[in-house]
Amino acid sequence: MLGGISPIDPTFIQLLARNGLLDHLDAVAVHGFPLDWNHWQIDDWPKKLQEIRNVTDLPIWVTEVGVSTFGADEVQVFGIQRTAELLLGRAERIFWYSLLDLPPQWEATTRHKESEGSAYYRHFYMGMIRADGTPKASVDHFNPELGICQWFHFQDHRLDFAVDWLRKLGVKKLRTGISWADWYRPNALEWFDHQMRVLEEFDTTVTLCFTPPSRGRTPHCTSPPIQLEEFSFFAEEVVQRYIVERKHLTNLAREESLAAATT
Repeated sequence: MLGGISPIDPTFIQLLARNGLLDHLDAVAVHGFPLDWNHWQIDDWPKKLQEIRNVTDLPIWVTEVGVSTFGADEVQVFGIQRTAELLLGRAERIFWYSLLDLPPQWEATTRHKESEGSAYYRHFYMGMIRADGTPKASVDHFNPELGICQWFHFQDHRLDFAVDWLRKLGVKKLRTGISWADWYRPNALEWFDHQMRVLEEFDTTVTLCFTPPSRGRTPHCTSPPIQLEEFSFFAEEVVQRYIVERKHLTNLAREESLAAATT
């Protein structure tokens, strides 16, 4: 499916259609953060979806929508309630971004970092759970009909903690990423195998993301690759390993659970 676009631009979808790309897709996706970054209001959500529906018959997913607590926790409470009212029933799938705040000692993946001003620091407050592990007021207003988008870093220590919270919230649908940039690290397959086994119980949408700096036209994670075939090979490996061979991973997860229970 098409990765989520932001801004929500019907002209871009028409451009893709003219070049034949939509013929190879099952759905298109959009991202929206009207209370933090976009230049439109939250009540415009139905109109923004209709703009895309006017130019394609493909199903529309909202693969990222969220509200930060940068200014106040109460803003996120309003945002999560109003988002559910506006989007449930209007999009095939919706993923709330996100479950966990970004730890303050980490770096947000953006182009210009601190030069973005407050826009950059909002990235650190998108979760319903603070970096110290305490819940915000919004957890009491989360509708489990929404899915969750939660990114995990390489060897992320928060993985098991996040899964516990996903279960508490009744989450069934999850969106996460497998990083092409991390695919070349030592022990990368062991980490991604573990991540996907731990997430096996969820209906998981996997995003293939982040160009290795050495393989981009520019040394940045958002750069197009120098050789598209390299990314295609990575994508094929991921699909083979975690979709085609998913039954194998399920069996491994059961064996791990049995071993842990025995211990």
